This record gives sequence, structure tokens and C-alpha cells, in this order.
Amino acid sequence: MKIIPTDTWVDIELFQNDLKDIDQEFIQSVVSIFKITQFFEEIGFLCITNDKTYAYGEAICEWLSLQHDPKRPQQIDILNDKKIIQVDSGEGFVVILTDDGLVYLASNKNSPWKTNNNLRLISTGNDRFEMIACGCIHFLLLRKDGTVFALGDNWYGVLTGISDSHITLVNTGLNNIKIIACGAGHILALTNTNQIYSWGWNDYGQLGLGDRNNRRTPSLVSFPDVSINSPIKNIVGGWKHSLFLFENGQIFGCGYGQRSINYNEQDAKVPTKIPIENVQSVACNNYLNFSFALVQFSHYYVWGDLNNKELVPLKKLDGQLKSFAAASAIVNKSPITFGLTSTFYTYKSNDPLSFIELFNNPDNYDVEFVIDDKPILACKCYLKIASKYYSRMFSGDWQENTNRVMIGAYSYDVYYSYLGMLHTGQIQINQFNIAEFIDLANCYCDEQLMKHCQIFIEKFLNESTISTYLSLIIDYELYNYEMISNKLIIFKNILLKFVNDNLSMNSKNFMNFLEWFSKHQQQQQQE
Repeated sequence: MKIIPTDTWVDIELFQNDLKDIDQEFIQSVVSIFKITQFFEEIGFLCITNDKTYAYGEAICEWLSLQHDPKRPQQIDILNDKKIIQVDSGEGFVVILTDDGLVYLASNKNSPWKTNNNLRLISTGNDRFEMIACGCIHFLLLRKDGTVFALGDNWYGVLTGISDSHITLVNTGLNNIKIIACGAGHILALTNTNQIYSWGWNDYGQLGLGDRNNRRTPSLVSFPDVSINSPIKNIVGGWKHSLFLFENGQIFGCGYGQRSINYNEQDAKVPTKIPIENVQSVACNNYLNFSFALVQFSHYYVWGDLNNKELVPLKKLDGQLKSFAAASAIVNKSPITFGLTSTFYTYKSNDPLSFIELFNNPDNYDVEFVIDDKPILACKCYLKIASKYYSRMFSGDWQENTNRVMIGAYSYDVYYSYLGMLHTGQIQINQFNIAEFIDLANCYCDEQLMKHCQIFIEKFLNESTISTYLSLIIDYELYNYEMISNKLIIFKNILLKFVNDNLSMNSKNFMNFLEWFSKHQQQQQQE
């Protein structure tokens, strides 16, 4: 299955207290981030750029035999050029899954994982995995054929056996699985046929099996007295509880604190409806006794034990927050990441429709765009509706009206992302592709893409990045965009130096920029 991140975007400024000493140029290159936390003790960060992975923090650097530098994260060489798709952690260890199906483990020197202060490859020959999930002192691996394996301490039978195993993977006997999740000492697994299995620690009824008995073998979870007609969208585990999210937006919980929302008794031994509708996503962690839910329009709810003292009933957090990490910053001393998350905003359309089935579908296409000998498949009819540029291309106005279009001006990734945006309304922009996207938006007269590019530059424009983005701002006259214009004026001393250093330039774009800058200088003097 394709792993869907809990947070599609986290503002890296949330972690400014943790990362304040790092060079800002490096911060701008980070495309995804994971904060390693165990029982609220901060171990450090994994910071990922386009082609490298870095460790930051004294503890995580020690785990990997790296020298911690407060000003610069340390590169993890073994992960060079590998794409990280999932990260999770437990007590004294962190697990990394790459897109080629390999799993790596790092741990502290006192742990039984025998990593020898290095990044250990969890190897089983030719096996490849597509999902991981960490408990407190164990973790799961979901092989691409749907088989579930376990590794670690056999706390309450989570390894389905009688002994620990930190080197050899244990086959749990479950297959046909598409989602796995771990609480502190219990496990959840969702099958391709919409069934949930649970096993492990059950002192609080977190297995949802109607009792408090621990289980050493996977047991089928049922939803008594409730008619479930919707597919299950996601499953998550907390320290002592479990949550089940359905595609229809309903959410059920079992274990510690999941009945206190409606009843005097605090624990639910069977899945119990949480009184909130239209839930889009849920978040929890194997060391947390509280949970978050995201409903429509960026509204977040929290419930559970926030301070290890008393249960807090379902509570709506103020404002429209941007992420679960931002929500956690309200109820916790510092923000938490719930899995690996992007630090670059994914721009979304307000149009709820998605035409993804018409994109790059080998069973339904009539045109292919070819970049570096790699094709991208699409349907002319839809592209003509979605874009004026493609409407002209495929309406006979151009002499070359072909079923095979060669693209030489843009990279494969950028063009693929652009066509994807036309079909889904979503696109990810970062400092490495912004120049190509702006040029493409300008060439194709795509106002929506240009607006996304303008918003991105305005958001990330500061004293450290102005030299990076100034040429784009001048070449495409982005200073005429009010938000960028206002931001530029803040850096007038930098602009004045740039102008003085380039007075010999005679390009039309530079002269237009000079006219704009002079005009604003005069206005400020008059004020």
C-alpha cells in the first residue's frame, strides 16, 4: 500500500527552539523531518534533503557514532541517495524504511538491538517491506506480500511466541495485511478485507476484545451493537488505547480514557464511538495517552490524559491549525511529529474533485509526454478542459498535433508534478524546483501555478534566502505581487546593495526592477 503521511506539511518554524543554532541555508534545504522523542525526552531529529539524510542531536549522533555539532546536522552516509518514506521510534531506538523496501535500525548503546553504534540493516535476504510500526520495545514490519513480522522484546506476547528476538524476524502468521500499528505494548493490523486483528498488552481493554486479558496470538476485533458499513481508513495505537477511523468520518476508540467521553467509567473494552463526525485523520503515539483528530476546515480536537493526572474530555482546539504537530504544540511543551512529514507546503485546490484515474493510466490515455526517454501518459480531452495551453496544443492550432510530445525544457519530476496538479489540484514546491515551476507557469500562462510559486517565495523569503530568490523575483517581475513587494521592502538595505553592485546591467527586467525600487524608495522618503 502507499503510506499516507499523518501530516502532509509541517511548518519547520515550529521547531525553531530546537533548531535555532542551525545554519538557515541548511534549514531551507530540509524537505522532510522527524523528531525522535521517547516519553517526552527529546533524542534529536532526522532531517532529510533531496538526496541526503542527516542526524541532529547529541543522543541520535551518539547512536550513530557521529560527532554532534549544534550548528550543523551530521550526514548519515549509508542513506545517501536513498528516499526515506517512513520513520518511527520506540524506547531507545529509531527505525527507517526506504522506498526500495529496506529497513534500518539505530539504537542506544545500552539496548539489546546490537547495532554497535551504527545504522543496522534489518536483512532477510531478498525480502522487501512497505510499512513499519514501532511499539515501546518492539516493532513490526509489513512485507510487500502482506505478511507481518515482529522484532524486539516479547512484552506480553507481542512477538506471538515465548521469547525475545532482536536479531531474527518472527513471522506473526498474519498475511493479507495492508496497515499495521503499535501502541506501547499492543499491536493492530488491518487486512485487505476490512478486518482488524489485535494482540499483546490489554490491561486497559486496548485490544478491543471485550476483556482485559493479554493475547499472544492475533485476535479478531468486532464492533458490537454497531453496524459498520464503511471501509476502515486507518488504525493507530497509543500508550494504553487504540483508535479506528472509518472512511465515512466516524472514529471509534478502545482502552484507557475512551469511555470517559460519554460515561463515568474511563476505559472501553470494546470499540466505542467517539462523538465527533467528518474526521479526516487521527494521530497518536506509542507513548501518549492522548489523541488528536482532524475534521474539515483544519479544525483539530484533542482528548485523553494530557498531563498524567486526569482525563480531558473531547475538546476543540482554537483556530485553524496547519498540522498535528502544530496541535501538539498547544497541549505539549514542544511539538511532536507523528511520523515522517514534509516541511514544504502542498498547495491544494478548493475543487474537491480528483481526476487522478485519468493521469498516467496505461489503460486510458491518448497522448504521452516524453522527458529523458520516460513517458507520462494523459488524456487530451481532459487536458484541454484543464489548461488553455493544452487546449491550443490539441485543438489543431499548432502544426505539431501529435500523440507523442517531446519535452526538453523541463525535468521529468517537475513536469510530472505539474500534470499531477492539473489532475488532483495538489503540488509540492521547494527551493530546488521553484525556478522550473515559475518558468513553466510563465510559459504555459498558468495563473494558478504562478500564484502557488508566489506564495512559496513570499513565505520563505528572508535575509538568508533573498540572494537565492532575487533573480527569479526580477526575471519574472514577482515584485509586482503585493505580498512579495511588502516583504522585499523589509530588506531594502540588501536590495540597495544589489542595485549599486549591478548598475551596469542594461536588461529590460533589471531596469523595470530598478524603476519599481526607486518608486518605493521615494514613497518611503515622503512618508
